[in-house]
Amino acid sequence: MKTNKILFWTATIIIFLFEGVMPALTSQTELAKESIRHLGYPDYFGVALVVFKVLGALILIIPSIPKRLKEWAYAGFTFDFLFACISNWAVDGFGFNAVFPLIILAILMVSYRYYHKITKAANPEVDTANVT
Repeated sequence: MKTNKILFWTATIIIFLFEGVMPALTSQTELAKESIRHLGYPDYFGVALVVFKVLGALILIIPSIPKRLKEWAYAGFTFDFLFACISNWAVDGFGFNAVFPLIILAILMVSYRYYHKITKAANPEVDTANVT
């Protein structure tokens, strides 16, 4: 159980730093704005993306948040990383910018897997995938 918690918190903190802290601190830089424009998105899309990333990261890191909201946050980040890969691949071709979101997605999947292991161990009679 201790190993599960260490793996969960390590992966979740990495996601929190990459998807919550970093966008919040860098979203208004010219480099960040140019990156959004380079991919063909309007500026307001970058602002909305940052708001949802920060909210999602907070949802994942705060233990008292309901399980259903956590599931939505995991799903949202999954779509975010997949579409980041697709966008970068479509604009710049297959390269590091297209692969990097998939690396972060793999870390997210570790967090997701161990989130369910921890919640199932804490409450074995509840199916955490179908909590209302």
